[in-house]
Amino acid sequence: MGLQIIRPDTDIDFIGLRKWAFLLSGLLILVGVLSLIVKGGPKYGIDFAGGVIVQVKFDQSVDVKELKQALKEASLPSLVVQRFGDKEDNEYLLRTSADKFSPEKIRSLVEENLKKNLPGKKFEIQRLEMVGPKVGADLRSKALEALFYAVLLIAIYISGRFEQRWMTAGVMAAGLALGVYVLKLLTMPMSVLIVAAMLITLGLCWYLKLNYALGAVLALIHDVFITVGIFSLLDKEFDLTIVAALLTIVGYSLNDTIIVFDRIRENLRAKISPSLARTINVSINQTLSRTILTSGTTLIVVVCLFLFGGGVIHDFAFALLVGVLVGTYSSIYVASPILLGFKPKVEEEA
Repeated sequence: MGLQIIRPDTDIDFIGLRKWAFLLSGLLILVGVLSLIVKGGPKYGIDFAGGVIVQVKFDQSVDVKELKQALKEASLPSLVVQRFGDKEDNEYLLRTSADKFSPEKIRSLVEENLKKNLPGKKFEIQRLEMVGPKVGADLRSKALEALFYAVLLIAIYISGRFEQRWMTAGVMAAGLALGVYVLKLLTMPMSVLIVAAMLITLGLCWYLKLNYALGAVLALIHDVFITVGIFSLLDKEFDLTIVAALLTIVGYSLNDTIIVFDRIRENLRAKISPSLARTINVSINQTLSRTILTSGTTLIVVVCLFLFGGGVIHDFAFALLVGVLVGTYSSIYVASPILLGFKPKVEEEA
């Protein structure tokens, strides 16, 4: 027998708490969406917004305001100065939209002004990156597409695996392709197109009664929305590493959901209770030990990355930290209760 940290006779009424869980999820998503609206959308990093980023390391601590004042004469447009990594590292990021200057020109301006206005403080330019606005917009579209197709393929996989309805899943994919084709004819922006395609996917799952897929996809969207909302609230930037973290979260959350769904399907076949709510509750309790062990060990790794991984992967680790917690919560309190609401068909053994 494997390691058990939860007593086998544990009987927590998860389904009975679903209304409170829905309320909590709704509030978290609402706060995140309001933050995005107030701030005019996510705060894009240089990967998506374009511009220049310069990473500077000093031999001693420098106040951010003092550093910004020292660069005032350089007249770099939309200059933003922020500390990078831990305080004792004395590293700073300079961001500017000066995409019309060459990297050599920007390096020269920064070095000249820092030497002139911060005498006695040695520094080294460790990194200088430049991304054009068109490249940034293309990367943004590709990132959205990657997230959307990940969720779509997951919906098709879940439909086939849990409901043995590969043909229906194929119909859903064909219906979505048709919908996207029509929307493209209307020359909609990529961001609007992705949102519309996601809504079409959910609508087709509901209409075709792909109940397991609907529960899993809504849980994944729930996880991504909450993570994006927390990033917006904390004024953290979105770049390619955060998109990589979101795709990782999607995969992790799905893994948890599949474990719970598998046990629900087995218990439905075994007819352990005439009540679907009771069957789902028993299934979640039976997999609780595995869920806690999997999430706990993953969290140990992610917390180590967050604390000791350095400034470069700090936000990536933070996104994973939020995603693992939210993904574990959603597999219990979002995906399974949604399944209860749509009453999946009991599949008989062949």
